[in-house]
Amino acid sequence: MSETKIEKIHKSDEEWRAQLTPEQYYIARQKGTEPPFSGAFYRHKEDGVYHCVACDAPLFVSETKFDSGCGWPSFYQPIAGALDEHEDLSHGMRRVEVTCARCGAHLGHVFPDGPKPTGDRYCINSVSLNFEKAK
Repeated sequence: MSETKIEKIHKSDEEWRAQLTPEQYYIARQKGTEPPFSGAFYRHKEDGVYHCVACDAPLFVSETKFDSGCGWPSFYQPIAGALDEHEDLSHGMRRVEVTCARCGAHLGHVFPDGPKPTGDRYCINSVSLNFEKAK
C-alpha cells in the first residue's frame, strides 16, 4: 500500500505575516492560543470540513467534532495524514502539540481522554481553522 505524499508548503516569516491576520499569525505560526470558550467554532454545529487557516489543507470532518467542555473545538479523529504530532514541554507540562502536516501551522494539542472510537481529544484553536460547509 502506498502512502500519499503531502506536498509541504514553505514560506518565509514575512510571507506568513502578510497572508495571516495578526491573531492567526500569533496562533498558527507562534504557537499561541485563543482564550477558552471564545472561538468561532467552539459551538459550531454545521456539516462540512474544517481546513487549515494557513494553507487550506483539510484537517477534520464535522462528524468527528464533539463537545468536550474544554473551551475549544474538539475532534476525536483528524483526516488521515493531515496532522503531525510533536512533544510540547512548554508551560511546565508535557503535552502533544498537533500541527498541519502540509504547512506546519500550530493547531492545538491532542489528549488521550476523548470518546470512542479513538479515545483521543484534539483540542484545536478556532483561529487555526476555516470551515467549508457541506454541499
